[in-house]
Amino acid sequence: MIERHLMRLRARDDIGAAEEAAIRGAVSVIRPASPGTVLVRAGEEVDVSILLLSGVIARQKDLLDGRRQITELHVAGDFTDLHGFTLKRLDHDVVALSACSIALFPHRRIQEITEQHPHLGRVYWFLTNLDAAIHREWEVSLGRRTALERMAHLFCELQVRLKLVGLADDGGYALPLTQGAVAECLGLTTVHVNRTLKQLKDDGVAELRRGRLAIFDLASLRRVAGFDPAYLYLEKRNR
Repeated sequence: MIERHLMRLRARDDIGAAEEAAIRGAVSVIRPASPGTVLVRAGEEVDVSILLLSGVIARQKDLLDGRRQITELHVAGDFTDLHGFTLKRLDHDVVALSACSIALFPHRRIQEITEQHPHLGRVYWFLTNLDAAIHREWEVSLGRRTALERMAHLFCELQVRLKLVGLADDGGYALPLTQGAVAECLGLTTVHVNRTLKQLKDDGVAELRRGRLAIFDLASLRRVAGFDPAYLYLEKRNR
């Protein structure tokens, strides 16, 4: 049920049996979410946080004219809105981009975890800090990287994050996103995305086709992106 989440945690810290039991016991509901479902709306009070079991979920902000910016992608094993535990409302929407399975964690149970398992509380604090680091890297992409660099960087980031939970290898991974969704991640038009995808394919680096990113040359993809995974804090240490 939450194995990919545990894989994500254990890649960076030691999680004991009692802590694992506390995580499993905190789940109240598991349910599916279809593509396009708004799971959390900006401004609404929240008393649960969402753990993504499978699929892809986005955090997004909408402008008054209907334009949308995706500010982060979440993959299996991620909490999509753990920060809602302390904020109690979000300034953005949380939306399923593909068919998903999610687990709901009531905030009262998260509070119990922080009180009864302080080490696990620190681990979850780390996860919210990690989300902030990812946001900063996306901001650099939007502000300074070229379209080709942005796209390559996103693909590299997802390869690392998905490999951590057993859903990617050096040859690629499932990426069930439309070109429109990719455009909203990168701050580009769909025409520009299409052109940039073609360049990656023509250069023999990677190809996005039928919901899968095929990586032909991971070293070249990282070189195009100028990718340094340090911001993903992959080292394992006790917190």
